[in-house]
Amino acid sequence: MNLAAMLETTLAGLGYELVDWDRSGRGLMQVFIDSPRGITLDDCTLVSNQLTRLFAVENVDYERLEVSSPGLDRPLTKLADYVRFAGHSVNLRLRTPLAGQRRFIGVLKAATETEITLDVDGELKHLPLADIDKARLVPEI
Repeated sequence: MNLAAMLETTLAGLGYELVDWDRSGRGLMQVFIDSPRGITLDDCTLVSNQLTRLFAVENVDYERLEVSSPGLDRPLTKLADYVRFAGHSVNLRLRTPLAGQRRFIGVLKAATETEITLDVDGELKHLPLADIDKARLVPEI
């Protein structure tokens, strides 16, 4: 089983969602988790302890583990994220320009398996989901 699938399965079993993960060249493993009720320090501690045991059993090589919430500017990485956060403001970048534009900020209106609909200053933009390079929630103040 690959590491991403192992993390996803383990976290789902604990009641958390894997938002993202990263491995740096210096042995740092970062894991970002979320849940509908939010993330507390106790959640991070619980997941960290569980992953430490899992990595020992599965011989996953790392030196330091950091478990945290994705923050207020949470990345959107899969279709379920776009569906869940419909109605929220999003800042995104496309891989290739659409009508000469790569960056968009607007309210996420809808998401399907092929595209998202974004309200940019009252104009609906239909952006191909597969062409989104990065997308993050805009923190609400």
